Amino acid sequence: MKYRTIFCAIVFLSCTACTDTLIGDKGSIDEELYLNYQTKTDLELPFEGDWYVSFGGRTHLTGGHHFITRGSGQRYAYDIGKLVDGNYFSGDGRTNEDTYTFGARLNAPGAGKIIALENEIDDNYEIGTVNADIDQSTIAGNYIMIDHLNGEYSMLAHFKKGSIIVKVGDIVAKGQEIGQAGNSGNSSSPHLHYHLQNTPNYLDGFGLPAQFKNYYADDALITNGEPVQSQIIRKD
Repeated sequence: MKYRTIFCAIVFLSCTACTDTLIGDKGSIDEELYLNYQTKTDLELPFEGDWYVSFGGRTHLTGGHHFITRGSGQRYAYDIGKLVDGNYFSGDGRTNEDTYTFGARLNAPGAGKIIALENEIDDNYEIGTVNADIDQSTIAGNYIMIDHLNGEYSMLAHFKKGSIIVKVGDIVAKGQEIGQAGNSGNSSSPHLHYHLQNTPNYLDGFGLPAQFKNYYADDALITNGEPVQSQIIRKD
């Protein structure tokens, strides 16, 4: 299988050593409020086919975003890349187009209103290298923020430049196509970054656990759950 670590660095270009401990030792208030949180929005996985969870889960080791993103909404974030026949890329995997993720369809994970987006940031030209003009204001690259109208907000990031087909103010249905996966912003490889947060503000708020309905994780049907690192997931 051709897997490659999919690293989404909406993490302000820094790194901290990880330990396999439950969320909370670096944010006890977050744990107290959200450890047993039940997602209000009826969410489904926002893509078609098999995708590999590079980062995601309740521990610092599997989550990837936990230590250095408190207050930016990403504490329970996912980084996910598309697989075809168990492979993340074809050929030598050196270009965006070599990956199956680049240009893959992305859907709204739940019904709501588009309240913010960016669609004009160049994709990173080389795998493993971030374009020189990416800074703190553009680390999410091309992104969409969806207001689910219940105090929950979905952020999907790193879209392919120019691929977003919705606009601010649009009402979207769960499963509606909204754009294509890309490699824009602070990203080292094409993938989807997804997180649920409690404010409408760009990378500003507390992350919320996101439970998805009716999906397969390593071929086991999950009726309501949270994907974790190293699982291969797909919609039912």
